[in-house]
Amino acid sequence: MAIVETVESDGRRRLRVASPATEQPIGDLPVTTGDEVRAAVARARRAQPAWEALGFDGRAAYVQKALAILIRRQEELIDVIVRETGRSRFETVMMEIFPACDSLGYYAKNAGRILGDRKVPMHLLKTKKLLITYRPLGVIGIITPWNGPFILSLNPSVQALMAGNTVVLKPSEVTPFSGRLVGDLFRDAGLPEDVLTVVEGDGETGAALVEAGVDKISFTGSVRTGRKVGETCGRNLVPCTLELGGKDPMVVCADADIERAAGGAVFGAFMNAGQFCCSTERVYVIESVADEFTRRVVEKTKALKLGKEGEFDIGPMIWPKQLETIERHVADALEKGARLLSGGRRATEVGNLFYEPTVLVDVTHDMAIMREETFGPILPIVRVKDEAEALRLANDTVYGLAANVWTKDEDKAIRLAKGIFAGSVCVNESAITYGAVEAPFGGRRTSGVGQVNGETGLRGYCFAQPILLDRFGTKDEHVWYPYTADKTKMLQRVIGWLWGTRVGRWLG
Repeated sequence: MAIVETVESDGRRRLRVASPATEQPIGDLPVTTGDEVRAAVARARRAQPAWEALGFDGRAAYVQKALAILIRRQEELIDVIVRETGRSRFETVMMEIFPACDSLGYYAKNAGRILGDRKVPMHLLKTKKLLITYRPLGVIGIITPWNGPFILSLNPSVQALMAGNTVVLKPSEVTPFSGRLVGDLFRDAGLPEDVLTVVEGDGETGAALVEAGVDKISFTGSVRTGRKVGETCGRNLVPCTLELGGKDPMVVCADADIERAAGGAVFGAFMNAGQFCCSTERVYVIESVADEFTRRVVEKTKALKLGKEGEFDIGPMIWPKQLETIERHVADALEKGARLLSGGRRATEVGNLFYEPTVLVDVTHDMAIMREETFGPILPIVRVKDEAEALRLANDTVYGLAANVWTKDEDKAIRLAKGIFAGSVCVNESAITYGAVEAPFGGRRTSGVGQVNGETGLRGYCFAQPILLDRFGTKDEHVWYPYTADKTKMLQRVIGWLWGTRVGRWLG
């Protein structure tokens, strides 16, 4: 079935959206045209200087108001997100509301400290002073996906706003009403007009935003679309942050707490029905504990409850096309010799877009399920002879987003984590790095460009401008005109002393 349909009304293209859980209509919305996107960017540019002039405290006041409104109206927001995603209320609070509150509170409190002017000591030019000041880029275009429609729209918007930028936000057309909540939240907080604008539509609207003359694009989505965004930004010399797909590995050592590791594997693979970029999509377990680990994983998987109302664990696939990928990957694996221990089919008794949480063993790297992003509730398990083989296979991928390692030995955990080619690694925990606001988050290889969150992500919405000041106010400098032979000899003597003597190297 189609969750998003294009309709015409009054000569304007509109999108009609239905629930993936109930398949009932939710509503429709007009598609923002290219001209309207460009106009929104122009208005945001006019609004930016006044927004920047408010300073950190002035901007934080609006963000704190938005936080208070979110807390007060959370049930209303939960209803909207549940209706569009089909996930449980608990998972919605855990994935969307809780981290949204944390993001609003953290950046309102800490942006001034992170982005405040910094005095940097000069190691050589002692007659100068260096000041680093973080200037907002201007207008930020933010394009967000359907798998975390509220938090993935709100979190980058908060960072961009607290850095002094204005924002034009384009949420996914699959979950537009959840993305629209961000605009509603800040509007009700009294945010000045045009400081944050939500434009709605499909890929045409997103493409228009990338070309609309913004000062940075923050994109979260597929590798295929991310490449197009990156190519356009490169052609226009516009910086971008691309948070793309993953094929995240899990390494289970022989000394791991097997009960905890099994629970972490099930949670990491099946949260949000596997529809999140840091989902555990490959498990490498040392053969001496593989049987026990697999038994517990299957036991926990079979206890999970699919549903669409009341209390349940696993909701539907939010985007119907994702089911085609899941079924293709599972069929390919079984045809090439994998064994199914749990699941492996659509749960049509629950709904058309539900897929049973699935555990596979005897999988190999010549199967699509081990090489392509699945983005669904599938957990393939591979037995390995030792940690060296686990690392080799974990790194046998074009992706590099996140990973997790399970062992009681912290030194070994850190060593293994450093050996995995991934943007972030969790130890004895599923991949929750995105939820740690202090941690920079981003991918390597085809998993993305740049990082979001923490000091690195927040500063990514700024230009670090160095200001070099003269300390003593002398009438001239030795290197100024006129150039003379004596000056040349003196400069060469300085070079010889600074980098040719022990004392000079120590001072320099």
